[in-house]
Amino acid sequence: MKIGMVSLGCAKNRVDAELMLGVLAREGFELESDPEKADAIIVNTCGFIEAAKQESIDAILEMAEYKKKNCKALIVTGCLSKRYAKELPPELPEVDAFLGIGETDKIAQVVRACAAGAHIVEADAGFCYLENVDRVLTTPGYTAYVKIADGCNNRCAFCAIPYIRGNYVSRTMENIEREVRALAEKGVREIVLVAQDTTYYGKDLYHKPMLAELLCRVAAVEGVHWVRALYCYPELIDDELLAVMKEEPKVCSYLDIPLQHINDKVLREMNRRGDGALIRGLYRKIRGLGGFALRTTLIAGFPGETEEEFQELLQFVQACPFDRLGVFAYSEEEGTPAAARQDQVPMRVRKAREGKIMRAQQKISRAFNESRIGSVCEVLVEGREENGLYYGRSQWEAPETDGKVYIKLAEGLQEGSFVRVRITDAQDYDITGVLE
Repeated sequence: MKIGMVSLGCAKNRVDAELMLGVLAREGFELESDPEKADAIIVNTCGFIEAAKQESIDAILEMAEYKKKNCKALIVTGCLSKRYAKELPPELPEVDAFLGIGETDKIAQVVRACAAGAHIVEADAGFCYLENVDRVLTTPGYTAYVKIADGCNNRCAFCAIPYIRGNYVSRTMENIEREVRALAEKGVREIVLVAQDTTYYGKDLYHKPMLAELLCRVAAVEGVHWVRALYCYPELIDDELLAVMKEEPKVCSYLDIPLQHINDKVLREMNRRGDGALIRGLYRKIRGLGGFALRTTLIAGFPGETEEEFQELLQFVQACPFDRLGVFAYSEEEGTPAAARQDQVPMRVRKAREGKIMRAQQKISRAFNESRIGSVCEVLVEGREENGLYYGRSQWEAPETDGKVYIKLAEGLQEGSFVRVRITDAQDYDITGVLE
């Protein structure tokens, strides 16, 4: 049978999809990129915010059209399926199976059963990370995400992830090392560690945060050239972690710190740990060390956010500039404490506030890029555009989220190779240079 896969949402969800593809390939299924030719289609969904949920529903309905042609089975997995295990089946009768996030090992038998006419609803909440499965990478062969944990022990008032994926569960360092070693043997040069909160890694297993040690152990794997960690919460970024990121040559000096807000009252109501003073102090410490690229995400229009509180956030963005920044208009997620509040900010106000921050950030990003003119950085070559320009990323650009480094006047570069580039030009989000 030929299997098609549509995977939506975050990098953690992508890893789940790659594990399912690995199980299916091991069981003798053929992977098919064209859904029109697939005998069965899997839609791995996201249920994080309203826009992601709608994207998932749209993808399910689009894939359902292929059931009228060649496709024998349509299977929905992931966060949306787990979150709405009771509500979705009556609304989407064209779907043959709804699985949650813990049925990776069952995917082959479910596909076979559905192709034979079965209908299955089984949304287990458990964390299932299979060892000895040869993941089918959906990233370019030189980069891979490695999920070091699942679930979350934070209970942010706006977030549904703990209700979907349960409490935080770390993988052992030995388990992660084995996977990284296998990926490196296949030619992966960049390892990107992901979890809902990477700085929390190890507290459940080792009774203290172990991300710094894990970074060192992954960096020691032969063949690995870069290691980066995403989603580092501010209250657990300590001197040990900063030292590893700054001093270990293979660990990227890139900190992705989801702050969400700066106002103390809003942070309390978001049920975030730490306050504005902690955030500002951490910012000053990291900038004092030098050599780091900083990224954050913010929420505009959280329930009860006053104009004065928003202005404090906007002023923070301008006074403590981040090299990369994403901002989201608050999304009401049913079942969360924030969604039950009566003081919701009108959507037009949320969107307007989101736009104000992004306009401020555009200027900041441009200034950061201009400050790099004349410097030399190592660049991972990712491809070539139709105009002949090669492009890639330095250690200060994460895959899929940040801008590109374009390389002028170059020929014969290989995807996945590393070259030294002198920066000559800057745009709002991208930079351009020449080979050094």
